[in-house]
Amino acid sequence: MLLLWLSMFGLSIASALLPFLPMEAVIIGGAAAEPGLPAAISLGIAAGAGATIGKIVWYELARRGTESAWAQKKLSSPKVSAGLERWTARMQGRPVYSGGIMFVAASVGLPPLLAMAAVAGVLKMPMWVFVPTVFVGRSLRFGFLFLGADFALH
Repeated sequence: MLLLWLSMFGLSIASALLPFLPMEAVIIGGAAAEPGLPAAISLGIAAGAGATIGKIVWYELARRGTESAWAQKKLSSPKVSAGLERWTARMQGRPVYSGGIMFVAASVGLPPLLAMAAVAGVLKMPMWVFVPTVFVGRSLRFGFLFLGADFALH
């Protein structure tokens, strides 16, 4: 079980960094290898933790990237600047609102979590909001996917 847990953790980091790697296929394999509710909870947490680490990387790349000359040029566009100001006004100082949007992206996938992680980095969402909402949302998503795959396979 430990090897499966560590594999799930590592593969979910890779999947979070490289969106063309389907975590759902890994989950089906994990459910086939280790059925049952305790495994679904444990593997869901492993996958959620790994996905959170991967999304922190995207968050940090976006946060630090806003200071580059290329980003500053893009942000100087009136349309982009207006959009950034709108999102900043909506999310800054409103951790429940911004956390709610991030939780929906993490648990449901709409809007896509990779895009929202980048937006959160650009807007400098506090890490104390970003990390727990992504972790809980992803862990719940993956845990329920494990349960669904386990039900379908067994």
